[in-house]
Amino acid sequence: MTGNNNINAPKWEIESIFPGGSKSGEFAEFRKKIVTDLAAAAISLEKLPANLDTKGISDWENWILELQRLYEHLHLAGAFTGCLTSQDVNDDEAHRMESEIDEYYSRWSMMRASLESFSIRQTDGDWKKLLNGNGLKAIGFYLDEMRNNARKKMPEEMEKLTLELAVNGYHSWNRLYDKMAGDLRVEIEQDGKKTLISMGQNAARMSEPDRETRRDAFHKMEKAWETQANLAAMALNFQAGFRLSVYKRRGWDSPLYEALLNGRIKRETLNAMWSAISNGRGKLTDYIRAKSKYLGIEKIRWYDQTAPVGKSARKIPYPEAADFICEHIGSFSEEMGKFTRMAIDKHWIEAEDRSGKAAGGWCSRVPIRKESRIFMTYTGNFDGLGTLAHELGHAYHGYVLRDEQPLAQTYPMNLAETASIFNELRVTDAAFEVSDDPDEKLMLLDQKLQSAFGYYTNIFARFLFDTHFYNERGHGMLSKDRLSQIMKEAQKEAFMGLLDEEDGYHPLFWASKLHFFITGSPFYNFPYTFGYLFASGVYDRAVKEGSGFAKNYRDLLADTGRMTTEEVAMKHLGADLTKEDFWTDAVTRSLVDVDLFVKLCGK
Repeated sequence: MTGNNNINAPKWEIESIFPGGSKSGEFAEFRKKIVTDLAAAAISLEKLPANLDTKGISDWENWILELQRLYEHLHLAGAFTGCLTSQDVNDDEAHRMESEIDEYYSRWSMMRASLESFSIRQTDGDWKKLLNGNGLKAIGFYLDEMRNNARKKMPEEMEKLTLELAVNGYHSWNRLYDKMAGDLRVEIEQDGKKTLISMGQNAARMSEPDRETRRDAFHKMEKAWETQANLAAMALNFQAGFRLSVYKRRGWDSPLYEALLNGRIKRETLNAMWSAISNGRGKLTDYIRAKSKYLGIEKIRWYDQTAPVGKSARKIPYPEAADFICEHIGSFSEEMGKFTRMAIDKHWIEAEDRSGKAAGGWCSRVPIRKESRIFMTYTGNFDGLGTLAHELGHAYHGYVLRDEQPLAQTYPMNLAETASIFNELRVTDAAFEVSDDPDEKLMLLDQKLQSAFGYYTNIFARFLFDTHFYNERGHGMLSKDRLSQIMKEAQKEAFMGLLDEEDGYHPLFWASKLHFFITGSPFYNFPYTFGYLFASGVYDRAVKEGSGFAKNYRDLLADTGRMTTEEVAMKHLGADLTKEDFWTDAVTRSLVDVDLFVKLCGK
């Protein structure tokens, strides 16, 4: 890869989904039809038979299939509005529509609650007969899981009331936070002029080679969030309070319970993972000390986590990055390579660097259309190339599942990271192999170790914060100062003393990181570390078996919507995730490059 200063990152194409953006008449009609169909499904529900005799099985099967169809349409509506609010944080109509769709989801969820209540009233034999019909067999895992989880919930009417109240309470705090974060700006000097930039653009400055730029970006971010810290604290306290009240009524004794259900994993699996990380991550100390010495820093600070080393200042044009990804993903799997090229050529990716966009990156399936859309801000460095490869991995996962029944496409977040991190590992190794420049090799090793460092420290700090926060929130509201104190304590424990003790921490991280405010996914942290290590295990198998593993890899992704996490691992990798062996091997592999990195830094 040669690189030049013109990164040429494109905008995405979303007109084919619904033309006209937030003013789309076609999208308005689509949403109107959802409302009509939801009302019709609610009326049909009232007329369904109480028992699963021959006619009852047929009627319930048809209604469940209609519920699934509505889910798919709601998913499309949510994906499109997500595109609109991300591409322009000032699109007020799109933000309004997001709240509108939240309400539709609530109506759908209330009908699902009725199905849950019905399911646990049926005998095991009758329920099995219902699921054995041709119409529902493909989503049998989803429906069985729903039934089992329903036994651990409140009575139907209480669950429905909770869902209804959540629209204008619980989820609204998430929307309020998103709007607040989207409106924040910081002022920087660019080409001799003072310019306002978004928090997403400012975050990219913390990966710049110049330390003063990183420091400036960090302090401006902290200053901006300090102005909103009281409001952010209110939002976090209230949504956590809502969760804890619901958990108490359901008899769930741990704030982690819902996250484990969502992840389709056992507590033993999570404990085994963190234990293996705690026992094996000490080698990161050698990595950070060598990097600090290379950078001329005595002790790193928060804004040094992604500081580049080696030859990383050059720019990689977007088309060159895209070609590189296609080539090296395609060398493992021809199908994956062709898919990746198609997604790029059809402009499924929003990559332009401009003001007014939301921060971060994501990939969303676009159901019914059987497509995906990727949102990111391409920075023109290798980190940007890695993000592009990562999100294209998510898109490939969706492609593999595109013909499955909609409810069989619902995989947990921890398995969602498998294809994305697989792609990242693939292109990083490929870049290392084709490079003959020691400085570039040093930069690529740093990228790999930077990931391990982040998953074992930064993500671990988030997990510790959530754990301590929920324990205290059960006894009352926490001030912004107390939240910052808990965050700092979590960072001290997670970072193993590697951050500067005086001012190396980010106490306001609880406010600046949107993941803490996502109401749909509590403990939105450990699945990232889980996905990183699980993908590492999958990738290790791919390296050993070569392109012959491509079909097995595809089959593994196809099963993520119809098995528990432990079942997927056992079937496709022969691994017992509740034991530390798998995790210990993965942690060891992730740090195998530390010695070479230290050696290259010394040169």
